[in-house]
Amino acid sequence: MLRLSILDQSPIYDNETALQAFQRTILLAQEAEKWGYHRFWVSEHHDSDQVAGSSPEVLISHLLAKTERIRIGSGGVMLQHYSPYKVAENFHVLESLAPNRVDLGIGRAPGGLPHSTKALQQGNDMRPLFEKLIELEQFLHDKLEPTHPLHGLKAQPIPRYPLHIYLLGASTSSASVAANLGFSYVFAQFINSDENTIAEAFKTYQKNFNMEKGTPHSILAVSLIVTDTDEEAKELAADAKIVKIHLESGKTLTLPSVEKAEEYGKQAGENYTITIHDANIIHGSQETVRNTLLTLQQTYHLEEFIITTPIKDFNKRLYSYKILKDAFSELIPR
Repeated sequence: MLRLSILDQSPIYDNETALQAFQRTILLAQEAEKWGYHRFWVSEHHDSDQVAGSSPEVLISHLLAKTERIRIGSGGVMLQHYSPYKVAENFHVLESLAPNRVDLGIGRAPGGLPHSTKALQQGNDMRPLFEKLIELEQFLHDKLEPTHPLHGLKAQPIPRYPLHIYLLGASTSSASVAANLGFSYVFAQFINSDENTIAEAFKTYQKNFNMEKGTPHSILAVSLIVTDTDEEAKELAADAKIVKIHLESGKTLTLPSVEKAEEYGKQAGENYTITIHDANIIHGSQETVRNTLLTLQQTYHLEEFIITTPIKDFNKRLYSYKILKDAFSELIPR
């Protein structure tokens, strides 16, 4: 059995509006439901004129109302900016509105430039993310420790089905955190495509998973383009690039463009270098892509892929998702 899911970032292209981007996201979610995709996740990005999704909770609510069965979730909420209590409240409302259809994915990156991070964190709780993750899970399951200063506080409303956390990452350290806390783990291959790192991350996750919290669930998030021929897919993938900024302090981040990377460096107030690489996009015909994904599934012992498809032409993007599902139709549970 293999599950296929979708991560959509609501991209805004030249001379377009956020409304147009959101309309495409809604249509894609509806089509994904018809085709049998398991989940549909939306991202969180701030201070970007290229991506519309700055508030995944709001977008999730709208998508739940526009669909009937498919799971809708965040890929992911940037918990470092927020109160765990408020995140729990938001997702308890969503889960109460659409029982057993909501996923809470948590990201570790800032999701924006230094100024947006500063604006989001004004007066906020600045504890380490690990502590916030523990508290978030306690609120989601109504299990604050008796010694907690907020013991007795509940994140109302309490939904019928407790929410499960999916931790997003691209390193061995994120895998270790997910394992320790008993969360599902999503490795973003489209951010870090180093095969050794991916293998070590999943090995770490499986080996160290806290079995008292359930069973491990490994997901690989990939960038993927599938078309009728290998040649056409190669052409569509050729223009996609990954831009990284390397700060003097040692931090490396992935940005959507050179302009955003330069702006990040200026706002950070550090010396920096920028590198540009070909994006790691799995591409090809149905047969080529199917074989690639099945190999990855066996290599990393996966149960699920989350797919993002960077094609600007929306009709071609829809077609890519449709024929990808068709290529795995006998393996995808309905």
